[in-house]
Amino acid sequence: MKKQILILLLLGNALAAFAQKSYNIINYGAKTGAKYNNAIAIQKAIDAAAKNKGGRVIIPAGNFTTGPIILKSGVEIHFNDDAALLGSTNRFDYTEGKMAVISAKGQHDIAITGNGTINGQGRDLIMNVLQLLTDGKIQDDQWKIKRPAEKNRTNIFSIVDCTNVRVTGVTLRDASGWVQTYKNCTGVVIDHMKVESVAYWNNDGIDIVDSKNVKITNSFFNAADDAICLKSEDANKSCENIWVENCTLRSSASGFKLGTGSVGAFRKITVKNLTVYNTYRSAIALESVDGALIEDVDIRNVTGKNVGNAVFIRLGHRNTDARYSSIRNVLIDGVKADVPNAKPDVGYPLEGPAPKVAPHNLVPASITGLPGHLVQNVTLQNIDITYGGGANKTFAYAPINELDKVTENVPGYPEFTMFGELPSWGLYVRHAEGIKLNNFKIGVMESDFRPALIFDDVTGLSLNNLTVPQTASLPTIVYKGVGQLTTSGVTLPAGNNAVITQK
Repeated sequence: MKKQILILLLLGNALAAFAQKSYNIINYGAKTGAKYNNAIAIQKAIDAAAKNKGGRVIIPAGNFTTGPIILKSGVEIHFNDDAALLGSTNRFDYTEGKMAVISAKGQHDIAITGNGTINGQGRDLIMNVLQLLTDGKIQDDQWKIKRPAEKNRTNIFSIVDCTNVRVTGVTLRDASGWVQTYKNCTGVVIDHMKVESVAYWNNDGIDIVDSKNVKITNSFFNAADDAICLKSEDANKSCENIWVENCTLRSSASGFKLGTGSVGAFRKITVKNLTVYNTYRSAIALESVDGALIEDVDIRNVTGKNVGNAVFIRLGHRNTDARYSSIRNVLIDGVKADVPNAKPDVGYPLEGPAPKVAPHNLVPASITGLPGHLVQNVTLQNIDITYGGGANKTFAYAPINELDKVTENVPGYPEFTMFGELPSWGLYVRHAEGIKLNNFKIGVMESDFRPALIFDDVTGLSLNNLTVPQTASLPTIVYKGVGQLTTSGVTLPAGNNAVITQK
């Protein structure tokens, strides 16, 4: 609650900053239609409002095509009902520093509001980019290797170094790159937003980069890449005091994620009441692999429907300097998820990659650090994860007496499949301390030959009210190098070898 109050206080004066005078883009020469570029007309309206110390720029009903426009201090762009901006599909309309439909840099008290739509027309823009590349009219060193680089793909919003930013009500569609970026900003409110962006790769629904006092509420994100993603790109900066609540997420990557870009820090992150569905990777992913600190993360009440993985926490070392990442003080409370024995995002326009070995065994939730660099103080409580099961040794097999052979993959790109076959089906924890499981329940629909839980190099492990189905295979829990273990109310299948302890 204190975080919400702080954010609202910081933004409390933002509404008053917008003068009452309105500037309708029609009065500055804007015209509907696919062929007319309204960037000049819209910019004239924005400039007029800014010159008069602020105002509301009106986008009336109709479809208005535009190249990049620049939002300025004190100006609100307001969409009337049935109003739409259509991003230009001509790559030459976008120049360096203007690679978004709407951008702002170093501005304050800005807003985008209303019930209208901004469509980046990303698929058509990419077709133009590919034709220009084929004709040799533009250059790109990545397009024949993978896809056109980000320098040739646009955002819908690019908001950088701004304070008091408000975006409410609008629908964003089909960027050719990240949908929207808020970088180095202070005081951002996103509310009742809808994102539908599956036109091309790297379509993150929203990226918060090294920003503070951010609130994202009551919104829907359907993205070809991560739905809500927090990043840190500067060792001296951080994402801090971030509040996410009452959002629904669908992704062909991960639902809610910290990382992959993780250079500075993530502090005081609060997430409540998320629904994540038909998502290829993780419902929740906390990743620090570039030297960042992740601390004081509070995630509560997450429902994962048809997801590839429920929880993925990874401390790695992808950066080439001497800095090591840290993850500490994380609470995840109230997760109910089902992880099917099927690909969760089948049928979407852009799916996550097919497994390298098909079929494959399901991947458990995991918490993994590195030798000598431990994930610290993580509590998983009120957790209920149901797995599809059906594991088969002919697909892959990691023997429990060879746990040291599970790859560390120290510099690897962080994702739930990065270790290949893991030797447990429910939870895998390695290189950690201060791990608590409270009211932790896992189930399996079809038999799985692997142990339910493995703890490897874990100090300070507390298991309270842990439930594993009576039909689960034995052994059920494997401890290797575990110290300071306490258990209470642990319900396991009957058998003398339900638990195995290794040195």
